[in-house]
Amino acid sequence: MATYADSGVDISAGDKASRIAYNYAKSTFSSRNGLKGTPLIQDGGFAGAIDMGDYLMITNCDGVGTKIDIALEMQNFTGLGNDLLAMTADDAICVGAEVVSITNTIDTNKVDPSEIEPMMKSLAEVCITEKVLIPGGEIAELGNTLTKSIWNSSATGIVEKEKFITGENITAGQAVISLQEFGFRSNGFSLVRHILKENNIKFSDTCTDFTGEDAGKTWGDVLLKPCILYHGALLEILGRFGQERKINVTGIVHVTGGGLAGNFFRILKNKNLGAHLPNICPMTPAMNILQKLGNVADREAYKTWNCGNGMLMICEKADAEKLIRLLKEQNIMAQIAGEITDTPIITHKNCGAFATEDTEILEFTAE
Repeated sequence: MATYADSGVDISAGDKASRIAYNYAKSTFSSRNGLKGTPLIQDGGFAGAIDMGDYLMITNCDGVGTKIDIALEMQNFTGLGNDLLAMTADDAICVGAEVVSITNTIDTNKVDPSEIEPMMKSLAEVCITEKVLIPGGEIAELGNTLTKSIWNSSATGIVEKEKFITGENITAGQAVISLQEFGFRSNGFSLVRHILKENNIKFSDTCTDFTGEDAGKTWGDVLLKPCILYHGALLEILGRFGQERKINVTGIVHVTGGGLAGNFFRILKNKNLGAHLPNICPMTPAMNILQKLGNVADREAYKTWNCGNGMLMICEKADAEKLIRLLKEQNIMAQIAGEITDTPIITHKNCGAFATEDTEILEFTAE
């Protein structure tokens, strides 16, 4: 039975390292005492916030991870820029921030302009659409230090103080809305690659089990599907800087590494709260196929991939249907997944490949 650890990724070690890194980061906060640019402490948050007086500046960084390995092998970079922006912009939107700029770093063993050109073209195109500028970046040729390329970015955003979303106003009984994702985004690809390698499957191989719009496509084509970029669509609801908010949203979860429950716990500032989600979006067919190929347990899948739920939003029940309608107007498919509870556990429907019944529920506690 394949696990994320089998692919070389230790989530618990990663979480411990993140806590260590953030503690050292917080040790620098006092250096700004009495100066403009005082940081806010956001334990578990998706982005850092800096008080600039009249507004908050939001900063965060991320990358496309090992998804670039597939792009390199397939020599297809057309959607990778979209993924790079999504990994940072969709973290920033979790606190209601409008991303203004993004810088990026390409570390590679050997600079190849024929690869750099489509990568940067894809990033520029999506940034223009999202009204995000690229003020600069860096390309570093590292020779034998690397055997491939790595693409990371840092984003800077802004949000009015009164529109900053902290999760502190989440209360029991509020509705949880699930925003559907049809691809893998840029998380969990080490496990994906491990499963395919163990089954002697190449990215250029077609899969006869693919159906619908994926029928006849190669594994590489399906895995490189650009992720949904929620940032711009949510700004139409939350309001760009200086614009009014259409709905009061009390919390937003970006489902990245660590899965649905793991990321949900990050925004629950009241540790006595949880959620019951019997109606989350279904897992993508490609994930179900990979589960069976690698014999990946349903719980392991939900701790590794987004499993069809790219983002979660929390609002009052009275606003839930309006929020779903506004999301659909922005071409984001969404549904009421459940509600916030006063029990510190998260339960959600199991749409995994090995679910024994349609109503099966998985239970998670904070780690």
